[in-house]
Amino acid sequence: MPVADAREDGEIEEVHVSESSPTPAVTLEVGYEGCGTLLVVIRKRMDALAPGAVLEVVGYDPGAREDLPAWCRMTHNELVATTGDLRRGEPMHYFIRKGS
Repeated sequence: MPVADAREDGEIEEVHVSESSPTPAVTLEVGYEGCGTLLVVIRKRMDALAPGAVLEVVGYDPGAREDLPAWCRMTHNELVATTGDLRRGEPMHYFIRKGS
């Protein structure tokens, strides 16, 4: 469920909050890895999963917030939940369900 949140700089940030995040088959800690390398690493992990399995990606890259949803659409995977708050120093958690 999207929730609008105003940042200190006045920009509106949309944060997706899931009341119950799906149980991941694999959790991938990516730290501050940027999207160029990040998407390659995610793709490798997704290839190893069965259709319908969920990959949890945990990281601090602010660009992933926009890049991962687009990547999921292009690769026919589903971004089912996003939690976390980089502004508070919390990592983002992206839950991606592998498509068929």
